[in-house]
Amino acid sequence: MNDEFDQSGILSVDHKSKDSTTVFGFWMYLMTDLVLFASLFATFAVLRGPEFGGATIQNIFSLPYVLVETIILLTSSFTCGIAMLFAREGSVRGTVLWLCATLVLGATFVGMEVSEFSNLIARGQGPSKNGFLSAYFTLVGTHGTHVAIGLLWLLVLIIAIARRGLSRGNMRKLALFSMFWHFLDIVWIFIFTIVYLTGSL
Repeated sequence: MNDEFDQSGILSVDHKSKDSTTVFGFWMYLMTDLVLFASLFATFAVLRGPEFGGATIQNIFSLPYVLVETIILLTSSFTCGIAMLFAREGSVRGTVLWLCATLVLGATFVGMEVSEFSNLIARGQGPSKNGFLSAYFTLVGTHGTHVAIGLLWLLVLIIAIARRGLSRGNMRKLALFSMFWHFLDIVWIFIFTIVYLTGSL
């Protein structure tokens, strides 16, 4: 980390500026993602209901199964938060351990979602059947794709931290990943509430 300081030992202004620019740019990305999900939620709200093909949440989904998915994803957000605490304390081992736990939980969530999609398609409830299912697969599938991309990012980050430690660059990447992961958890809470919970009542 010696290259991050000038000869007087003061943190380089260039690094501070780079951090601020990176964080700002990432916030802009999250805002565009928020707009994307808002449009998908709006589409789902319009196309939900029996008038668009007869399928409803009560007929085709298992709320307990989705509840388990939700608990797993929210737990992964908790383990990610613990990893951040260990990172701030400078513990590489603790950071990597809890990030691996986050990776396993996230992969379990994606696996359950893929299984759910496969079962729906096998039962003839695929996205091409009606507008409701098309909107459902698009909304939930988009979120699942984001989680899968996040897992790939997390795997690369774990390897980088294990090899190079908690450098300033790795800490910045870890902070951005944490923002991204918590954002996906918030989106899923809305999906669970609007798509599954409300639709099952």
